[in-house]
Amino acid sequence: MKNSIDHKSPVPLHIQAETALRELIASEEYRNGKTLPNEVEMAKMMAISRTTLRQAINKLVFEGLLVRKKRKGTTVADNAVSSRSNNWLSFSQEMKLRGITIKNFEFHVTWVFPDDALANFFDISKDRQVLKMERVRGRPEEPFVYFASYFHPRIGLTGDEDFKRPLYELLEQDYSVIATLSKEEISAKGADPFIAEKLRIAADSPVLLRKRFVFDQGDRPIEYNLGYYKAGSFVYTVESRRE
Repeated sequence: MKNSIDHKSPVPLHIQAETALRELIASEEYRNGKTLPNEVEMAKMMAISRTTLRQAINKLVFEGLLVRKKRKGTTVADNAVSSRSNNWLSFSQEMKLRGITIKNFEFHVTWVFPDDALANFFDISKDRQVLKMERVRGRPEEPFVYFASYFHPRIGLTGDEDFKRPLYELLEQDYSVIATLSKEEISAKGADPFIAEKLRIAADSPVLLRKRFVFDQGDRPIEYNLGYYKAGSFVYTVESRRE
């Protein structure tokens, strides 16, 4: 973890610390309940201030990935790999933690003109192109989800990025854009011919449509994401606690 912080990098230290913590809590020993080193020790290991470290920890606590308890320290949350809306693990990271091997069947990056819904969400004119990223993913034997993500041109994506990297990590480290808020809509529908072809199912077969609207720290829209899941392939967990 100490060597993961590059003090000469233009990437803010708190973002580097957050990335290091994500890698740490994904390790088997910490997923099994081991308490993280205390803040003084970790800050010393990373050669950063406790304030910078606490900024990274607080973000992961907010996301539900870490749990901080008085006199007991900070541990990995039991539900750190659940499909909760405040979990900022990428699809690849989540599947890896679940032990599921994922194959990419298709990947396309194009520039498109937004329709009314997209232009309204981004608050841009319909003659301003946006970057669209499409992926068909699934288990090695068959695909089970088609993703279409659209990004606000304000971010500055070019389409030449290494999208094999976790998406939100890429946005933070390369563009200092921090995804902070996610709003989602989930509905069931019949697959149209396009989606049916992508998922290798019959037209009108049931699919789960998940719309995700992602905002940065200033509540500005950064991503409009559509995910079409083959029926029976996806379970969405919602957890609430009464205080």
